[in-house]
Formats: sequence, structure tokens, C-alpha cells
Amino acid sequence: MASRPRHAGWSSFVAAGPRGLHEEGNPAHRARVEYNRETLFVHVSDEDGSGWTVLAIDRASRRTAVAQGRRQVDAARAAHEALYG
Repeated sequence: MASRPRHAGWSSFVAAGPRGLHEEGNPAHRARVEYNRETLFVHVSDEDGSGWTVLAIDRASRRTAVAQGRRQVDAARAAHEALYG
């Protein structure tokens, strides 16, 4: 039986208040997940916190769209528009 590869050097995000996460040792690199009845959004900031990448997932079909923006809300709106038109 082959052994599973180890993920040496990998780390995790840690809690940053009740609604977010940040990279341990780099609080500017943040992540957040939010959802409603139709869409799941995964928000990830740039390493230095200067911009955002948002993955939007349609909960029923699992279709996805990705968008980037300087502000989290702009990236989320663009991902939503790309997903639903």
C-alpha cells in the first residue's frame, strides 16, 4: 500500500473574528466564505490584502465563476454576474 504524500510546509488559515480567517503570521492575507440559498462565495484576499479573488458557486448546479477586484464587494458582484448573467 502506497503512503500518502505529506504536505510539508503547508499551513492553515486561523480565525479572525466571527466571520473570517487569515493566514497565520500574515493577517493581511484573508479568506471568507458566505452563502445564500442559491450561491456560495469564497473570498480570498491578495497576499498583501490589496485586492480580492472571489469564487462563486451555484449551489444547485455547481457551476462556477471567478472574478478579481480591488474591493471584495466588486469582485463578488463580478463573479455573481459572470455566473448568472
